[in-house]
Amino acid sequence: MGMFLNSCEVYDAYAKEYSSPYFVDKSAMLEEIIPRIGTNTNYICITRPRRFGKSVMANMIASFFTRGLDSKDIFDHLDIARAVSYQEHLNKHNVISISFNRLPKRCSSYDQYIDRIERKLIGDLIEAYPNVKIDEDDAVWDVLKTIYNADSAVRFVFVLDEWDFIFHRDFVRDKDKGAYIDFLSNLLKDQPYVSFAYMTGILPIAKYSSGSELNMFLEYTMATEEMFSDYFGFTEPEVDKVYEKFIVNQPNPRVTRDGLRMWYNGYHTKSGERVYNPRSVVAALTNNNLGNYWTSAGPYDEIYYYINHNTAAVRDSLALMVSGIPVPAKVREYAATSMSLTTRDEIFSAMVVYGFLSYENGYVSIPNRELMEKFSDMLQKEPSLGYVYQLAGKSEKMLRATLANDTDTMLQILEFAHNTETPLLSYNNETELTAVVNLVYLSARDFYRLEREDKAGTGYVDFIFYPESDRKADCIILELKVDHTVEEAIQQIRDRKYAMKFEGRLGEKPKYTGRILAVGIAYDRKTKAHTCRVEVLREAL
Repeated sequence: MGMFLNSCEVYDAYAKEYSSPYFVDKSAMLEEIIPRIGTNTNYICITRPRRFGKSVMANMIASFFTRGLDSKDIFDHLDIARAVSYQEHLNKHNVISISFNRLPKRCSSYDQYIDRIERKLIGDLIEAYPNVKIDEDDAVWDVLKTIYNADSAVRFVFVLDEWDFIFHRDFVRDKDKGAYIDFLSNLLKDQPYVSFAYMTGILPIAKYSSGSELNMFLEYTMATEEMFSDYFGFTEPEVDKVYEKFIVNQPNPRVTRDGLRMWYNGYHTKSGERVYNPRSVVAALTNNNLGNYWTSAGPYDEIYYYINHNTAAVRDSLALMVSGIPVPAKVREYAATSMSLTTRDEIFSAMVVYGFLSYENGYVSIPNRELMEKFSDMLQKEPSLGYVYQLAGKSEKMLRATLANDTDTMLQILEFAHNTETPLLSYNNETELTAVVNLVYLSARDFYRLEREDKAGTGYVDFIFYPESDRKADCIILELKVDHTVEEAIQQIRDRKYAMKFEGRLGEKPKYTGRILAVGIAYDRKTKAHTCRVEVLREAL
């Protein structure tokens, strides 16, 4: 066994995943892959955002097929074991598995990077086929063809993970990208020794290939192809199962099932099935804590850079999305590449590809609370976002004024928002007023869980603020009105018994013991005036 040829490393990695208390069996994908081996549909490229299980699935595929391993101790217990073709293919193939995110020591050039891959793979082949006359100075595809010509029964399964990794490295120049595409094309395209090729990445091949070099691949993206969608990300039933394990294994569970849905759901397949970020779900259950497990490294920094330099194009749309309102966009997955984003749609396309936005039916939105925190933090720290930054900066003052029943200050902030010159704040309907309210209460997210259109009492409240960090803090119910009075807003809160949302079940102590505040905000389009009112529905217990 070598570094790339029939490597035991992939099995070790998958065995660790299998031993995880929150392992999810996705092996049924193998049953869909096996019939493609040796056919004209044997080139597959799966593209997904980071942390959607691409590497786990690559390790699973390599562990299953790799000759020289005995992985039945895992796969005998998985769904694939019931397939008719199971025994025929388990550990029966020569597998070349390459993780393209590995760098040589002190790597500073593309030549160093690709030389390591070629040199190590040729070394593996020379060791595995000592009776074949191999010239180690040949190109790796020539070496593979030499082996095939010596014995046409020798063919290879290629498992190539993170194929687009080097496009994010500083040392890779434009001509290097072309050379890399040529490397993959020479290695794989029309080669008789390829029985199957499976490749993963974030960016679709179409972005970097001019069309012909890698056109043998069938690409499967989250937004455009339904096939294989169930195998990347956790579906609702799978999250139910891992949560059941969590409840059994955790003596003091602090993570709720609804909490997982709020924090990590929000993505979906082309067919509309909802999927969760699997890494974040597992991290939350392992740590017994709902939190932000998405790091800010890599592509996020690039997206932040482009927002910073194209604020006029994206500012109003970002404000609406942070308010929970989807915005229309023309998403082209191939448009996402560093250093070439110029338009609003290109920026949002990149965000979708990298997993920072969700796309459905022509609209983009922020998928969940985990990502909402990223965007909220950006709005509060980026002055180039203009009025959005200014409104976010006033949000802490707005929260304090609300809790203190300081309606004068509340009105001052709302008037500032209204007087800001932007089409967003035309107040033609409650949706636009909702967007403004979300911005002026942005800092409340540090202390509260904000829900819009939440079911409460006998209706749906516009905003409800749950004090998750301190159950003794004041609770807030906020109702908006356009061309109606603030008194009507408060009366609606009372009549529809929205405060019941904070009361415990019959015979139980209330979960939230602070005051319950009814907040009404109204806007009259004729007088162009706001009114505010705060009333105490229940004193602190």
